[in-house]
Amino acid sequence: MAPVLVWNDLPAWLVLGHQENLEVMRTPARFTCDSRQGSIYRSDLVPADSPLRPVTQWQPLMAFADGPEHARLRSAVRDSLERFNRHSMRRYITRYTHQLVDAFTDRGSADLVPEFAEQLPMLVLTQYFGIPKKYVLPLVEAVRDMIRGSETALASNQFVVDTMQELVERKTAEPGNDFASWLINHESNLSNNEIREHLRLVLVAGYEPTVNLIANALKMVLTDRRFHGSLSGGQMTLPDALEQVLWDHPPIGLLPTRWAAGDTVLGGRHIRTGDMVLLAIEAGNVDPAIRPELSTSVAGNRSHLAFSAGPHECPGQDIGRAIAATGIDILLARVPDMRLAVNESELQASSTWMSRRLVSLPVQFTPPRPAHGNC
Repeated sequence: MAPVLVWNDLPAWLVLGHQENLEVMRTPARFTCDSRQGSIYRSDLVPADSPLRPVTQWQPLMAFADGPEHARLRSAVRDSLERFNRHSMRRYITRYTHQLVDAFTDRGSADLVPEFAEQLPMLVLTQYFGIPKKYVLPLVEAVRDMIRGSETALASNQFVVDTMQELVERKTAEPGNDFASWLINHESNLSNNEIREHLRLVLVAGYEPTVNLIANALKMVLTDRRFHGSLSGGQMTLPDALEQVLWDHPPIGLLPTRWAAGDTVLGGRHIRTGDMVLLAIEAGNVDPAIRPELSTSVAGNRSHLAFSAGPHECPGQDIGRAIAATGIDILLARVPDMRLAVNESELQASSTWMSRRLVSLPVQFTPPRPAHGNC
């Protein structure tokens, strides 16, 4: 546990230990998700233009609710996510992966972050949401900007909200076989605001972690000989390899979503009612108490914190895993001799207060030989 300051020097607690993170995640009676109980909001200390607001200010979302209200909202999202047909999902992932690879394979080079990792998850998710393809790239830019917490984060958030509102209106009038329609017609009777906000939540929560998972996994394949050898030699399956990535490079490194519901003690520290509690996922995953030797393989072990735990554990994590595993598998089959185009030390990453992501992953490979047919 460490006392820290966030935007505008607002006080918070950073939870570093693995066990302490689990304790917060699993005890909503002690650590609530309802930010209206946070002292910085009760005292009106968060400026209207603060980048904290899009991710911490209370909204009609399951991520900000506990107890019966959380159960009602979560059931609508969970049930609708479970209606995703896994066979058709694989077809969509396969189709879009081949389209993305086709766009650069003849060049013999590519940047796998903007040309692959940033596009594949949004293409698949918007297909299932029922969102027209023309919105894919604008949504990619808007979600990225929100996560960075930039000066334009609020405007980017509003673009996503407006896009989801338009989707709700269109699917209410013309329902289809898609996630938006399933939420609208769920027995939980979500309001229009709740539907719109949960569409936004699932889109952002499904997109950003999957982008980072794909990029980090590809980086490990290209830079870690032992990791690549175990994968190509069959000692490790791709799904198991992704769990190793989720341990070492969790897609979201910090969750700013808990508030002390009362005076309590955590990790030997006295936490006061209303204190902001930040979950340091990345730190918890390398806690020496559970990983004394970081070089020891944890492939296939799902006890990491990457998707949270307890009642707020990510309900769509297997969708992200499927997009990453299928997409990477096809990419490696299409360009088996792929190699870094720069030294590993030249790879650039950018850090935000919530995550760290690769900016680029330039690669080279042998272009396919042109087919020779009869004239």
